[in-house]
Amino acid sequence: MPGPTPATPHGGSPSIHQPDYWWYRARAEMLRTVLEPYVGSPQRMLDVGSADGPSVGWLTAPQKISLDLDPRGLRPPEGVCGSVLALPFAENSFEVVGAFDVVEHCDPEDHALAELRRVLRPGGRLLLSVPAYQWAWSDHDVANGHVRRYTRPRAVSAVEDAGFEVLRATYGFTAVFPAFVAERVVRGVRHRLARDDSSAGRPADVVDVPLVGPRVERVLLGLCRWDERVLGHRDLPFGSSVFLAAAKR
Repeated sequence: MPGPTPATPHGGSPSIHQPDYWWYRARAEMLRTVLEPYVGSPQRMLDVGSADGPSVGWLTAPQKISLDLDPRGLRPPEGVCGSVLALPFAENSFEVVGAFDVVEHCDPEDHALAELRRVLRPGGRLLLSVPAYQWAWSDHDVANGHVRRYTRPRAVSAVEDAGFEVLRATYGFTAVFPAFVAERVVRGVRHRLARDDSSAGRPADVVDVPLVGPRVERVLLGLCRWDERVLGHRDLPFGSSVFLAAAKR
């Protein structure tokens, strides 16, 4: 049954203004490397949170429906404006459901995962990504409307408790992890120096992302290609994202 809608709006995805940002491009390739082997040949697929970047162009089906809270990231007629906490679809509607950087926005978490499971057919595949490590929480998470960050065991436990069999779970963005940690340290200092900012503590309309020049972008994308190569045959032990594939029991 449909459940509660979010109490507060989520932050708008940076991809609304910067769909070609290096992070989205790198994530798309990592997601494809990790998750494509579990997709199969579905006839009907749901992409939840589709306004959050060009991450699933590789994920195709004869009928692919996109859903997001923010209509700016949707393209009619396949785009549906709605919440993962109350998916407007019947039970057992899809063979594959993708939710990339979505569940961390949802409270209660278990209701969001129950809704994702409800619309999947028996044996259907759930494909997820979530941000990693609660210690990395910053004003960027607040601006994005996040509720939590994850470890790989935490993500696996939540998905298994929701009635799924986890098929693969790994970290990603390992090669750029030192830069991620440094960026979060700088953010923490800036946040402490700007505590009187009246805009702090609530989601932004569209979230700003760290700007990088062309040379830095090439370096970051090159490092992420190392992740892609390793993820083709093994899991990574740490990183700023968790990628997960699961099957509905």
